Amino acid sequence: MTDVVAPQAGDRITLSGSDVAVPPLGVGTWAWGDKGTWGMGGYDRSYDEATIRDAWQACIEAGVVLFDTAEVYGGGESERIIGRLLAADPPVREKVVIATKFMPFPWKLAVTSALRRSARASLERLGIDSIDLYQIHGPISLRSHGALADALAAAHAEGLIKAVGVSNYSVKETRSMDAALRKRDLRLATNQIELSLLRTMPEKVGLLACCRELGVRPLAYSPIGQGRLTGKYSAANPPPKARDFSAHPMAEVDKVVDVLRRIGVAHGGRTPSQVALAWIIAKGAIPIPGAKNRHQAEDNAGALGWRMDDTELAELDGVAFYGMRTLNHRLFQHG
Repeated sequence: MTDVVAPQAGDRITLSGSDVAVPPLGVGTWAWGDKGTWGMGGYDRSYDEATIRDAWQACIEAGVVLFDTAEVYGGGESERIIGRLLAADPPVREKVVIATKFMPFPWKLAVTSALRRSARASLERLGIDSIDLYQIHGPISLRSHGALADALAAAHAEGLIKAVGVSNYSVKETRSMDAALRKRDLRLATNQIELSLLRTMPEKVGLLACCRELGVRPLAYSPIGQGRLTGKYSAANPPPKARDFSAHPMAEVDKVVDVLRRIGVAHGGRTPSQVALAWIIAKGAIPIPGAKNRHQAEDNAGALGWRMDDTELAELDGVAFYGMRTLNHRLFQHG
């Protein structure tokens, strides 16, 4: 068997260079407050702040207490929603881990002041004193990794942030940032990447192995292919066009979902989503699927408490996609 003990919600993974400890499954909050891609207040009328509150509560009840957001999600609205949820129940702050991101647009050349300003603005929207995990959102800065490490070190020294991470970094970039941070007595804690059965590229190019070597924990966004691996969508009912990550033809994706369903049945009726998330956890990454409502949050949590055997994992490896390499994604996604 690949794992001796099945992952549990109560398990904790301590992030390198910090005392921040996270569960093996988190929550991505890109959809919270986002209209363009996820349709909140637009094409998707199925969720609002009330259903998000239900999802939040269900996640906490299940022990899935890592919430990942960013300053650009919904123009800051994702952070504001989390801030309102925290303000409504102040003691819950002791239970949850809040991760957010700094967008290093190329014009932000004064990166230290820009990052500290962004961190303070995120803190204000979130209504908290310190960010548990602060991440560079993508490898698009014109400044060196040394300059970015200086900026993170300054924010860390000021107490604005506790652990530091990156997102969408390649093997080479991950090694470079890790080395730059170590020179400043910090450690690179995480690299947030698109990883799913529809995009195994990070494993194939050695990024997951690099992260293991350096003590960097991969966080997997779009772990169910923006809904494609849930079984909700099909060739006859494709997802909205705005969801362009891992936009493989649904006729091909359906074949992967068929395998997920069959493995799920063998494990007491696990859903395709739960099997897809469990596959990521078995790879050593922390998936951060979205949750718009209580049902989705509870379904995500069902990825914990059980495990597949090596034969099942290998079968999923055999039907998984390498991933897409569109020009738009290549500019931002190096990992």
